[in-house]
Amino acid sequence: MKTFDVVTCFLESEGKILLLRRSRAVGSYQQKWAGISGYIEEGNTPLEQAGLEISEELGISPDRLILVKEGKPVEVVDNQLDTTWIVHPFRFRVSGELSLNMNWEHAEYRWISPEDIAAYDTVPRLDAAWESVK
Repeated sequence: MKTFDVVTCFLESEGKILLLRRSRAVGSYQQKWAGISGYIEEGNTPLEQAGLEISEELGISPDRLILVKEGKPVEVVDNQLDTTWIVHPFRFRVSGELSLNMNWEHAEYRWISPEDIAAYDTVPRLDAAWESVK
């Protein structure tokens, strides 16, 4: 089984969190709801990678991010993909005006109440990642 370290980031605003539906162009979990996520590239800390992913996927500069909480990593075993994901969760607020410019990795987004995560068809254990940063 392969193991990969990834980040999952939740942006919050006015008591809601941002979920994004993954596009059909991504390599895994197409059409599933998720936070902002990505592989941790060699040489980057999880926090550095979180900032890069938010910048790449939503066009928000890392210097506008306010870290609310860095959660304990969550292990996600996916036997179908023969992969173990070590998910490093983060929760951020954005300073200044919030405008989102989604890239190709996402098809749509929604601001939801955190307790509604279970109502969405999400990537595996997204609820556990949220619990880690709540």
